[in-house]
Amino acid sequence: MKAFALFSFAASVLAASRTSAPSGSIVVAKSGGDYSTISDAISALDTSTTDTQTIFIEEGTYEEQVYIPELSGELIIYGQTEDDTTYSSNTVTITAGISATEAGNDDKSGTLRNYAAKSSIYNINVANTYGEGSQALALSAYNTEQGYYACSFTGFQDTVLAETGYQVYGSCYISGAIDFIFGQTGNAWFDKCVIGLEKYDYGTITAQGRPSSSDEGYFVINESTVEAVSGEDVSEGTYYLGRPWSEYARVVFQNTVLSDVINSAGWVEWSSSEPNTEDVLFGEYDNSGDGAEGTRASFAETLSAAVTIESILGSDYEDWVDTSYIS
Repeated sequence: MKAFALFSFAASVLAASRTSAPSGSIVVAKSGGDYSTISDAISALDTSTTDTQTIFIEEGTYEEQVYIPELSGELIIYGQTEDDTTYSSNTVTITAGISATEAGNDDKSGTLRNYAAKSSIYNINVANTYGEGSQALALSAYNTEQGYYACSFTGFQDTVLAETGYQVYGSCYISGAIDFIFGQTGNAWFDKCVIGLEKYDYGTITAQGRPSSSDEGYFVINESTVEAVSGEDVSEGTYYLGRPWSEYARVVFQNTVLSDVINSAGWVEWSSSEPNTEDVLFGEYDNSGDGAEGTRASFAETLSAAVTIESILGSDYEDWVDTSYIS
């Protein structure tokens, strides 16, 4: 595990807080920091250095769209918190309300657009507040070896785009209503996450769109919880675990608690005219809760063993994943 991961692990175990900036960090603060906006801090990064760069964001709500470009070295972004093990104590929020229609495409609607490989983001809430009516991303993630730890991503349609490379979401919260975890060639591992379902008449959690049988693209939701958003009265059976954006979609829910808001069929076709089910892998293993019961769709399967993290993120995943945030 790299030095930054060891630092974070120590913080999680010993102090469980991160209220001051690590030495050498760029500090973002409403007042008194190096910069008052996150975008300005990102602009100050050296895109050519191979050294690790760190940004520390002090408590506050930052109303902006943030774009992180490709970098030559590692990037760590910390949000101030009294308890770095959980998103529920986060004090930093990035928020915007841009739709894909307004922005021109899904990616450009993202509140946070991360194009940096070898980047790790801790204890930040990311919200797209546009609501119902259009795709509107909280996170657009477009590179490999990206880690998101104890973060919260909230939206309605297309909340999190895990588009390319290896990505891990550890101890995060992700909410939405329509296709709100989606992407094409990204291999994404969601571990110890809470997936919140908004009140809606008909919803789908995942929309995986692997382009062909030879492409990467695989989502695994492991040891997580799927439930209605707190305070929302979501009707029983109104949500599906996923639908196939392409016929080669791959999604597995395993060792996960599914509440009764999950339909007994579990999975659903993309549409009646374009089912996309012939070559999908929609699997489940050892899930529990009322939503794990019932007769599943004919194109889904019960796995004989859990999918391993190595098969999704590679055998060297511990070199870049902060394992203190996953099972």
